[in-house]
Amino acid sequence: MELPLIPPVEPMLAKAVDGVPEGGYAYEPKWDGFRAVVFRDGDEVEITSRNGRAMNRYFPELITAFRDGLPEKCVVDGEIILVNAEGTRLDFEQLQQRIHPAASRVKLLAAQTPASFVAFDLLAQGARDLTGEPFHERRAALESVLAAAGGRLHLTRQTLDPGTARDWFSRFEGAGLDGVLAKPLEAAYEPGKRAMFKVKHRRTADCVLAGYRVHKSGEDRIGSLLLGLYNDDGVLTSVGVIGAFPMERRKELFAELQPLVTWDDGHPWAVAEQQTGTRTPRNAEGSRWTGSKDLSFTPLRPERVVEVAYDHMEGLRFRHPPSFVRWRPDRDPESCGYAQLEEPVRFDLADVLQEPARRIR
Repeated sequence: MELPLIPPVEPMLAKAVDGVPEGGYAYEPKWDGFRAVVFRDGDEVEITSRNGRAMNRYFPELITAFRDGLPEKCVVDGEIILVNAEGTRLDFEQLQQRIHPAASRVKLLAAQTPASFVAFDLLAQGARDLTGEPFHERRAALESVLAAAGGRLHLTRQTLDPGTARDWFSRFEGAGLDGVLAKPLEAAYEPGKRAMFKVKHRRTADCVLAGYRVHKSGEDRIGSLLLGLYNDDGVLTSVGVIGAFPMERRKELFAELQPLVTWDDGHPWAVAEQQTGTRTPRNAEGSRWTGSKDLSFTPLRPERVVEVAYDHMEGLRFRHPPSFVRWRPDRDPESCGYAQLEEPVRFDLADVLQEPARRIR
């Protein structure tokens, strides 16, 4: 490739803040997909992930979209997303399935669950490196080159009004989006730096502690705590893990939880494994990025309740690993169900993806 920027380029990141900042910012929806930087030089296209991994083989349908919709020579920052079959919201769980080692499976999924790309920054055009230019100029250039965008290639919506951004924060979650981003209008593009700001949803839930996995550094310390919620049928469903603890606390937790260890066949997840369609840590499919990871766990009597902070759900599970808030000795484990979770107002994704009028935001 003969471009001013050569892959991989580390994308610019965002720092979490509590509310929408004001003064000199452009605001955009925060998409929930795979971050990707796309390089095009004629027929040659290269898609790289946030960590610099090559992504071409997983999304062949996007290679065609980029050849059809991007300039001959450019570098574009954006997000690979997948829309559900109804076209109403993002489906990250289905998107994860696209990362598959078998070429035949990749080809099938590309036809059955094709992905799309939302562009939100232009890093190079022709022979020009735009990373040193102010964001508002890069945005104007991006709007110009994506004037004919459509199909699987989208330009992200943008507003300069913080009130509109707060409205998006509330409404767009119902379409599966992750929050909003605030980008300084005068800022250059800084690869790998947290030079933007993100506002994400934060909620709490009371979960049942039902098991743990040991840490990779030793079997006398906790790696992660396994969480469960009871469904309407009274079955304890695996919903995620807490894994962020200081090393000393991992050792303390290991000793603290030993009295709860049980290998009784009456453990809820030992029973649930025999029930078709019930998700437990043993039968849950592993991460596509770490397929060799050992997903075995040590079961605990489901007697402890832990309050966790989370952003949002993906189906029956927490979309991102929640964080520990506190133990809840006052809560009955059987009372920890899905009914306590706040449900976002439904919002049609088509209204988010609808191309806004250029330069009128």
